[in-house]
Parts: sequence; structure tokens; C-alpha cells
Amino acid sequence: MARILVVDDEIGIRELLSEILYDEGHSVQLAENAAQAREARLRGRPDLVLLDIWMPDTDGVSLLKEWASQGLLDMPVVMMSGHATVDTAVEATRIGAVDFLEKPITMQRLLKTVSSGLERTVAPKALVAAARPAINGTERRADAPVASLAAGQVPAAVAPEPEVDESQLGSISLDLPLREARDEFERIYFEYHLRRENHSMTRVSERTGLERTHLYRKLKQLGIDSSRKRNQS
Repeated sequence: MARILVVDDEIGIRELLSEILYDEGHSVQLAENAAQAREARLRGRPDLVLLDIWMPDTDGVSLLKEWASQGLLDMPVVMMSGHATVDTAVEATRIGAVDFLEKPITMQRLLKTVSSGLERTVAPKALVAAARPAINGTERRADAPVASLAAGQVPAAVAPEPEVDESQLGSISLDLPLREARDEFERIYFEYHLRRENHSMTRVSERTGLERTHLYRKLKQLGIDSSRKRNQS
């Protein structure tokens, strides 16, 4: 399961892509403009970004440049557009985009591009710029932590072998088919956040990164009653 950020000002595109990606088992965050995309990126590094080029506040290429200059372009970014020129696509690739999707986007093309993008390794720009002056004009110290590593990443060369902590699996059986196990995990996940936020759909939406409409749809799909009385004893 990958964490994918979808950035597009058209609600229909966002909902379509999120539905397809959710069905494939991915966790999806949605942003309708560059401002929301910046906030989502600062909250955590997604495994992949689907970024629309033409947006009302800041276009996708400008946002791509901004992330690159700040050392935040350490994840694969796929550009999307129905009106982009070849020059625009080439510029985005030069900046750091790994691929380009032309609208209207077919499901087969989307899944193939996402699968390919998730296999790509993007070198954090912060590592390249470690010895350069910081954006605010101050010099970066030689011993200062690199932004991408300070975010909790471990260099691949010293990364420990992953271990399965069975105490965190709850009631999920590893013998279940993947889709059933994923549904069970999501049920536990959303019930946890509903209890934690006292069934405030606004806070659960913010906590999970789902738009309220999609959150209601997801809870209904999982058979979770979001209208239960709060503070039940």
C-alpha cells in the first residue's frame, strides 16, 4: 500500500483517481490547489504525487520547482494535463518529474504509470544542495541535518531489516486474502480515529487526509456507522 497525493483543481478528476487508487489498495490524499499540496507535503512525504499542471493559484510546474529548490522533491512526481505542450513536459522532466499523464486518463494508463513511478528512486535535492546556502540566505552548516533525512528517513545502506510486530496486527489474520486483510485493517484504522476524535467527522477527515465526502463513502463501504452517539459509556 502506497501513500499517493493527488493534486488537481477539478473535483471530478480527484474523485475518479482516488476511487481507482483506493480500489488498488493505496492510501490517497487529495489537494485541490498548490496551497493544500504544500501543506500535505509538509505533513509527510508521499510515496508518489500526481500533479496537475494547470491550476488557478500556482501551476504544477512552478510547484515542482519550489519543491526542488527546498529539497522536498525526494518522491516521484507524475505531471498531469490535457493541454500541456511538449516543451512543458520536457521542462517538468528536467526539473524532476518522472512521467507525464495526458488527460483524459484511462485506468490502464494510470495504473501502469503509478506502478512504474513507485518503482523509481528519486535522489533528494537536499543532498545535492547540502553545501549550498539555505533559501533564507543563511549558510548551511556542514553538520546540519539534511531535510529529507531529518524527516525520519534512514539511508538505504544502513536501513534495518523490517520486522513484523504481531502485537500491532490486532485481529487481522495474515492468512486472509490481501483485499480482505486490507479491509479489516481499514476498519480498525477508521474506528480508532472515530473514537480518538469523539466521532467528529471534521477532525477525522483532517487526521486521515480524506475529504469528508470520500470519508463518508469509505465508512459506508466498510460497514462503519459514523452516526453513533458520542461519549458512549
